[in-house]
Amino acid sequence: MNMFWKKIVNTINEGLMLIGPEGSILMVNRAFETLTGYTSREAIGLSCEILGCDACEKTMQTDRQSVWCKLFEKGSEDVKKCRCLIKCKDGRFVPVLKNASVLWDENKTALGVVETLTDISELTKLDEKIHILSRQCDSENDFFGMVGKSPEMQSVFDMIRKSAESNAPIIIHGESGTGKELVAHAVHLCGSRKHHPFIQLNCAALNEAVLESELFGHAKGAFTGACSNRIGRFEAANHGDFFLDEIGDIPLSIQTKLLRVLESGQFERVGDISPINVDVRIISATNRDLDELIEKKEFRQDLFFRINVIPIHLPPLRERKEDIPFLINSFIRRLNMKTGKTVTGLSHDTMEVFMDYHWQGNIRELKNAMEYAYVTTEGPIIRLDHLPGKIGTTQKVSIPPVPEVTEDEVLPIEKMRLIKALKQTNGNQTKAAEILNINRVTVWNRMRKYGLDIKKILSV
Repeated sequence: MNMFWKKIVNTINEGLMLIGPEGSILMVNRAFETLTGYTSREAIGLSCEILGCDACEKTMQTDRQSVWCKLFEKGSEDVKKCRCLIKCKDGRFVPVLKNASVLWDENKTALGVVETLTDISELTKLDEKIHILSRQCDSENDFFGMVGKSPEMQSVFDMIRKSAESNAPIIIHGESGTGKELVAHAVHLCGSRKHHPFIQLNCAALNEAVLESELFGHAKGAFTGACSNRIGRFEAANHGDFFLDEIGDIPLSIQTKLLRVLESGQFERVGDISPINVDVRIISATNRDLDELIEKKEFRQDLFFRINVIPIHLPPLRERKEDIPFLINSFIRRLNMKTGKTVTGLSHDTMEVFMDYHWQGNIRELKNAMEYAYVTTEGPIIRLDHLPGKIGTTQKVSIPPVPEVTEDEVLPIEKMRLIKALKQTNGNQTKAAEILNINRVTVWNRMRKYGLDIKKILSV
């Protein structure tokens, strides 16, 4: 019967171990060996603390005057289930689902604990993938959540496709609010690393000590408050992509360590001396002038050369205003779904204000303006009085008055001027709008109004 019992235990797919009343490992199965890297001979007799489980930090008794683990306390639940990280023999941390149950004899004396460990690494990756996909717009016209028909954005999309398959570091330049994070997600989803983790970190949001721990992880006891082992973002991103946002704000001391990882693919956790090897592609982003920071000795030039292999520049919204109507339609679709309202669009004068506005905050400012309008509007059309004060009160450039003429005289002149401007700009509607001192939306409206076709205009 003992022989069959061992065979049954070894057919279980979950890692299984039996822990004695004093905390020593008495038995493990083959799945445990595969999961942790410890053979049965190595594990038996060792303390269960070799797994460095972060959940166990809460159950271990520090004084050990009564019982060494809270599982053995009278009145404790017979079965404990939790999601945690365990440390393997090679130093890796693996996310697992742990089930622990105390074995009692007929006298209510604890004989030990049976624990099963289920590897949930794939579930963790799926959670991250769902998070990424949930950020994308459901429109088939979007490029991984980004909207843009302008030549400038089409060039960005083309660069994303070309650079995604490379393992070389990518740096995204652009003003705040232009969508650098979306570009990083698109690079990940376009490349061969899309089946592996996408990890991100905003370097400007953390102080030096916390940033170092977030990047490289730390060992238990490395500093005050480090009560358990913790993996860093580099380790979590192994075989995938690591997005470092606002990389220009990284302190010089951290830049030195970051350079070493990029050059050797190796680092140590804070408070540990065991080297860890990783295969990670770095995607960085900044809205700062790194050349200027290098001159001020605030950014390492050798690090700049390492991360600036494939640069992608995101144009500000004011340089691609023809994308504003498409962005507005995208926001309307999302906000209709989110709020339950049925907004159909913007009034003509509201659209003209949007097209004339400078948009210093770029797409983020446009999105905020639309969300504000959704709060204030009650009808299907967003009007000027629904906009934030700064945008709604934007003064347009005054145009000198023209002599009064009849409608029959106005329409041919207006049409003639439009045709002339389109011919002069070889059909470029944005440049034609500048010549006529109107915005692009007005050009579109007049072309529809007179039934004008650019191909026919240029062929005459």
